[in-house]
Amino acid sequence: MTTKLLLIILDGVPLRNFRRLFGNLEGWVDSGDAQTWTHRSVLPSISASCYASIHTGVAPADHGCTGNGNVFRLSHPDVFAQVRKGGGTTGAVAHSFWSEFFNRAPFDVVRDIEYDEPDSASINHGRFHTMTGYDHTNQMTPSDVDLFGTLTNLCARFDLDYAMLHTCTLDSMGHRFFHDCQEMDHACFVMDEMLAPFIPRWRGMGYEVIVTADHGQDDRGHHGGRGALQQETALYYFGAAKGPEPDTVIDQLQLAPTILHRLGAPVADTMRAKPFLT
Repeated sequence: MTTKLLLIILDGVPLRNFRRLFGNLEGWVDSGDAQTWTHRSVLPSISASCYASIHTGVAPADHGCTGNGNVFRLSHPDVFAQVRKGGGTTGAVAHSFWSEFFNRAPFDVVRDIEYDEPDSASINHGRFHTMTGYDHTNQMTPSDVDLFGTLTNLCARFDLDYAMLHTCTLDSMGHRFFHDCQEMDHACFVMDEMLAPFIPRWRGMGYEVIVTADHGQDDRGHHGGRGALQQETALYYFGAAKGPEPDTVIDQLQLAPTILHRLGAPVADTMRAKPFLT
């Protein structure tokens, strides 16, 4: 690998919440330590479909995941597998859907909740959670600082070349409270404050860092369809590469080839979108 990279996915954060409420991330943009762009999701702009597209670089119409009720082991080449083909070591701290898509399905809560498999052709070091029991009044989400700590622990122990983290806290909060409210303002502030100390730590460990979301949410806490509030989120990049002009809109299908390009791993032929970092 030519570099190391971490992808941090904060589920369900619309562009306006990132740019208005994440003061630490925005402060790093002002200081020149980060670059930011608008990031537009695929359709449907539903979580599982976006997870699959982020890591395969193909649209849901191609990979076949039409929503959260249709999760299976994907057949397209993905970021984890391509990093392994390039000789890198991978890790993930995420919802169990990521394990099912990119390691094995169905998810076994005992076998797959935590695993270290150095010879795996996909995810070598996985730490997953299911959110079993999730509903409108019971979020069933882990503390985000625990997830950030777990990712940092894996990076330090196993010298990961590529790892991703996914948390559903803000998506769940948005579904419950919608977005124009004190509860959501505070939730975004807390996420920004908890994430902030880890970014310089990861950078000090030699990682480039991308922070983004899978999709946005509209005024009624909904996503899945078309529209700026549902599809558009922000993407923040910490690293040495040069990105496009600030008003550029990043297509979600560009993430997989961009990550692999930065790592020096082979880009699959099915990942046809153009990398946005050079």
